[in-house]
Amino acid sequence: MKRLMWAALALGTVAAQAHEGMWMPQQLPQVAKDLKAAGLAMDSSRLSQPIGYPMGAVISLGNCTASFVSPQGLVVTNHHCAYGSIQYNATPQRDLLKNGFLAATLADELPAAPGSRVYVTVALTDVTPRVLDAKTSALKGKARIEAIESSEKALVAECEKDAGHRCNVAAFYGGLQYQLIKQLEIRDVRLVHAPAQGVGLFGGDTDNWMWPRHTGDYSFYRAYVGPDGKPADFSPNNKPYQPQHVLKLASVPLNEGDFVMVAGYPGRTNRHRLPEEVGFAFGWEMPERVKVMGEQLAEIREATAGRREAEIKLANLVASVGNYYKNYQGQLASFAGSDILARKQAAHAELKAWVEADPKRREQYGASLSEIDRLLGEREAITRRELLLNYATPTLLAQARDLYQQALQRRKPDAERKSGYQERDQLRRRQSLEAVERRFDEATDKRVVGHFLTQYLAQPADQLNAAFLSALGLRQGMDAAAVAARVDQLYAGTRLTDKAERMAWLGRDSTEFEASGDTLVKAAVALRADDDARETRDKELAGRIQQAYADTMKAMIAFKASRGQAVYPDANNTLRVAFGQVRGRQPGVDGADWTAFTTLRGIVAKHTGTGEFDAPAEQLAAIKARQFGKYGVKALDSVPVNFLATLDTTGGNSGSPVLNSKGELVGLLFDGTLDAVISDWDFNPKTTRSICLDARYMLWQMTVVDKADRLLKEMGAL
Repeated sequence: MKRLMWAALALGTVAAQAHEGMWMPQQLPQVAKDLKAAGLAMDSSRLSQPIGYPMGAVISLGNCTASFVSPQGLVVTNHHCAYGSIQYNATPQRDLLKNGFLAATLADELPAAPGSRVYVTVALTDVTPRVLDAKTSALKGKARIEAIESSEKALVAECEKDAGHRCNVAAFYGGLQYQLIKQLEIRDVRLVHAPAQGVGLFGGDTDNWMWPRHTGDYSFYRAYVGPDGKPADFSPNNKPYQPQHVLKLASVPLNEGDFVMVAGYPGRTNRHRLPEEVGFAFGWEMPERVKVMGEQLAEIREATAGRREAEIKLANLVASVGNYYKNYQGQLASFAGSDILARKQAAHAELKAWVEADPKRREQYGASLSEIDRLLGEREAITRRELLLNYATPTLLAQARDLYQQALQRRKPDAERKSGYQERDQLRRRQSLEAVERRFDEATDKRVVGHFLTQYLAQPADQLNAAFLSALGLRQGMDAAAVAARVDQLYAGTRLTDKAERMAWLGRDSTEFEASGDTLVKAAVALRADDDARETRDKELAGRIQQAYADTMKAMIAFKASRGQAVYPDANNTLRVAFGQVRGRQPGVDGADWTAFTTLRGIVAKHTGTGEFDAPAEQLAAIKARQFGKYGVKALDSVPVNFLATLDTTGGNSGSPVLNSKGELVGLLFDGTLDAVISDWDFNPKTTRSICLDARYMLWQMTVVDKADRLLKEMGAL
């Protein structure tokens, strides 16, 4: 199996389309010719070394990418990636969201939001033989999933004996290959600098996923370690981390047509999904999520209107939901009228025909190919029933269920606990609870929950979760007023709204949960049996799907290899490299040509002084005075702000460094264009463009407007 997989990967130079692919570092030698032809000047073998330069300077924040830009642990990422920490530190009296933040000294740098991390990859190991040994491979259903989980936990425990590291096992190709990823886990992360909202979020939701763009989507963190140089919790005695590798700022100007590459931790793509999954995603799930998210945003905005403290508390949630809301709308628009599903169906039919044409292939893959659609249909039926239920669940009830589960798991030896409830997870759980204090608003939560509960209860009785209704004292068909009254009662009877009480439940025994009269804790206890039953159901189904899916992917790789075609894995939050050129589009979506660069003139043209287009007065004055300094480009008669590139990226790539042919920093990736977000499912080289912050704009803003001289000197820009 392993030999087959890597043989298929080795064909990358034969079949890879120009610029397509989020490549694993170890695959890059196979696409070395493509890299050189695209314009890479450095030795491509250096890029295949995840802990060498420049890859070793690229780090993960957990849900975004970032990079080290100074020997003192200075980290640059997107403004929207640091938004949660900016929001967490903001108050109506010190509105960092609106006005931005610049630490004058190291001592002024602010602790990032609880749970913030910097992950530095130090080792990657293929552990497929240990995860899928002969015994596990023979298992089915829930037993198979639990055997895989047991192997993963053992590998992680062994890896994390090296204190200060976080390890995880990532699956590739539907579970054909597994890789152990070892990362230094830096827990003391501090906010250093964020521009004003009128820079970092200029254009807001209106410009999100759009071009032309004029957003200064950058912010800075710093990684700190203990006096001994090892990861430690926040302390005034900690010192800046000294990374082994630091990105250098570009030494040559960036122009249209230049080679660029992006290194980062992209989240999830779905290019290997089966026709059944594509049809369900675009035919039901995505439209339903768009509907629900639109209503959620509307309810939050109405509930927080005129209450700045509540707006600040919910700002991070609104930004996150709004981002997905618009992304899904873009994907649906691109899918409508396309032939994506038809091509998926035709390709799958070809695969089946190839399998059926040979008795050995039929024996090896035939059963899984016949079974997979039925299994996926079972999973889809569950999603239909339970999607709305998730939105109708009070935030604090979800916390109570998690805390009760933790109390139950704590009674077991650590190695036997469920993933997510071991000792390695306790600090993160505590920090998550701490963050609730600044990210939860009772009035808003009650309104949102009431809205979706009313919809949920309007469904036929056989579509409802009887245990949920019983635990919360609800009944099918309750009207909005009755639902609102019951939600009020639930919140009136809980003390989980109090931070001290929430935190106290971290240390309580399961018997204390079972004896509690708190309305939401009682509901969590009442739901435990149903939660366990649904978990068992889901694991049994997941195990059967995993086996059939892995076999299907194995057949697909063998089929592609027989045709001399490469198969890069879907993105899965692991380190990847994509490459392309700086390039506009002729024409763009609106019929007009999209130029490769935008300039400061566009900021002035869009500025209205209100809402999403409110550039800072200091910035506007500098633009009017043409204070371009060394960052002005003669051909543009301005400073470049954002640029387009033919880079294959997705969510999680936000904050990723964009590098030139020498491996030097020229920008930060922060978005894609709306008509190209469908590339998560179907790559189109003609339309795919990524939107990047030009580093020259960031440095200009820091120099001329924000006077961030300390940081500029540290980065070598002054």
